[in-house]
Amino acid sequence: MYHPSGNETGAAAGSATALLEPAAGDREALTFQRCTWCGTAMYHRLLCPVCGGSELRTERSAGTGTVRHAAIVHRNTPAARNVSMVEMSEGFVVRGRVMGPLIAIHGGDRVRLTTAKDPVRGEPVFQLLDEPYRAWS
Repeated sequence: MYHPSGNETGAAAGSATALLEPAAGDREALTFQRCTWCGTAMYHRLLCPVCGGSELRTERSAGTGTVRHAAIVHRNTPAARNVSMVEMSEGFVVRGRVMGPLIAIHGGDRVRLTTAKDPVRGEPVFQLLDEPYRAWS
């Protein structure tokens, strides 16, 4: 940001960029935004998708959720990997990776956050809470 005094500064403390970055001690926590007007929870948005409000407060997630959709991706990787949409207990949906056998990850499985930001892809990593193997009927 340019100021007439000739000084350039980075992101302001109250800016949207500062809200999306976790605090220094919160690197392993999953943070999300909640609209102060309507209470909608969302993951890394600048405006509320329901009311269009811009007053969003950052909160820390409990880290538990349910797999809404799971897919096996073979594109741009040497080996197949899991990509899942996880609905967190706070009500927002996040895309991430679920650890475990690819064939054992299904919609409806309960998961727990293990890493908030994967160093390679930068997305959350989850672990299955229930037995990873299903009995075939």
